[in-house]
Amino acid sequence: MQSSHTPLSVWFCGAYLLTTQTPGISALQFQRQLGIGRYETAFTMLHKLRAGMVRPDRDTIGGEHVVEVDECFLGGKTRDKLTTIVGAIEVCERRDADERAAKWKDAHKGGIPAKKLVYAGRLRLRALDTKDAASLNSFVMECVTPGTHVRTDGASGYRTLAHVGYRHDPLVLGGNPDKAEAHLPMIHLVFSNLKTWLLGTHHGRIEPKHLQAYLNEYVFRFNRRFYPMNSFASILGLAARSPSPTYEQLYSGQWQHPYSMVAA
Repeated sequence: MQSSHTPLSVWFCGAYLLTTQTPGISALQFQRQLGIGRYETAFTMLHKLRAGMVRPDRDTIGGEHVVEVDECFLGGKTRDKLTTIVGAIEVCERRDADERAAKWKDAHKGGIPAKKLVYAGRLRLRALDTKDAASLNSFVMECVTPGTHVRTDGASGYRTLAHVGYRHDPLVLGGNPDKAEAHLPMIHLVFSNLKTWLLGTHHGRIEPKHLQAYLNEYVFRFNRRFYPMNSFASILGLAARSPSPTYEQLYSGQWQHPYSMVAA
C-alpha cells in the first residue's frame, strides 16, 4: 500500500472483498467491483494482498492430530505440463466423537457415517517443480511437527519419513477409490474443492509461476473458515509486515511468491 497511487479506501475495500467472499474473487471481478481503470492494476493489487496471506512465523501442524499427506496435479492439458501440488491436513476428532461413534454403522439407517467423527484442521499446500523424495520430505519436515502420525500413500518419496522422526503410516492404494477414501479422505476432499475453486472463480487460467499465491490464498481462507470475519483484520496485520511484489517484479517473473518451489 505504501507509495501506491490507489486510495487507501480502495485498498481496504479490496482486502474486505478478498477475505470475506467465500469463493474469493477474480482480478476481473475485483476491477469491476472497485471501479479500477486497468486490469493490470487490479491483478497487482490482488497479488500484493495475497503476499500478506502467509504468516512468516506460522506454526507446524499435527502433533496430537493425525496428518494426511498426498499430491495432486494442476494446470496443463498434458501430463508434462502439469504442476505437482503437495498438501498436508490435520484430521481432528470431534469433541463428541465417542458419543457419535456409538451410533456409527457401516451401512447405516439413521446412524452416523465414520467421516462425521472427525473434521479437517489446519492445511498446508505447496506447488513443486519436481515430485521427488527431497521435495516431498522437505515439505513434510517444514510443515508437520516431528513425532506426528503421518498417513501417506505408498509412494517411494515418503519412505524416509520414519527415519526423520515421524510415525509413518503408508498404504499402497493401487488406484482403488475405496482404499483412498478410507486412508486419505480429508486431503482428497481438499484437492477436489481446490480444483473446483480454481476452475469456478479463476477459470483455471493460472500461470505456474503464480500458482503458489493462489494456494496461499486458499489455505488462508480454509484455515479461517470458522472465523471468517477475523480474516479481514488478519490480512491487514500480515500485509503491514510482509514484503509484496511491485508491478515490474510481478510481470517480469522476478517475484517469488511465499513458499513457492516452482521456477519463475
